[in-house]
Amino acid sequence: MAKLKIGRMVLSMCQTNCYFVSPENQKEVVLIDPADQGGQIYEALKSKGLQVAAILLTHGHFDHIWGANELRRLSGAPIYAYEEEKEVCEDASKNVSDQAGRPETVAADNYLKDGAQLDLAGMHFQLIATPGHTKGSCCYYMEKEKVLFAGDTLFEGSVGRTDFPTGSMGRLVHSIKERLLVLPEDTIVYPGHGDETTIADEKKYNPYCQ
Repeated sequence: MAKLKIGRMVLSMCQTNCYFVSPENQKEVVLIDPADQGGQIYEALKSKGLQVAAILLTHGHFDHIWGANELRRLSGAPIYAYEEEKEVCEDASKNVSDQAGRPETVAADNYLKDGAQLDLAGMHFQLIATPGHTKGSCCYYMEKEKVLFAGDTLFEGSVGRTDFPTGSMGRLVHSIKERLLVLPEDTIVYPGHGDETTIADEKKYNPYCQ
């Protein structure tokens, strides 16, 4: 199994984690949640000799999509999202970008079903639907590598807020317990904000996981 390289840029006024993932020594990357400044993301990766092969959205909130359209235009990479998030992605009120002062919508090139399997840039991802933060929030799981990109579903010691349109704390907690805590305990969790953690630590220390 090729070693995985995971880079992170922290972008937007919300300090959102934007991840770029590739097999070691490969030039194509998968970009997860282009939070802002798509041109800046593109140029930063280009300067490292990297090319964006695909863009994955964990959900449609403004601080995860503000850079998506520009990055797609510059890179030609398609955008993927969970099919239940189409309404949020394509509505500036529901994705809260209008309230944030920069209305933005994004239409994914591919809206995927729960459990969808993606082979991108020499890597394999599985979409895990985790409704709650928004109705179409999802995570991307790399089973062999034991890596989970969790968006705003699960944080170190906390969870995503649910007071924005389509959010539900009940559904969020259910998603975490039924879809994420069943993963191997040594799975590394890369959240949309803050530092990485593990499923084991969240089972033990996160009050929402008890």
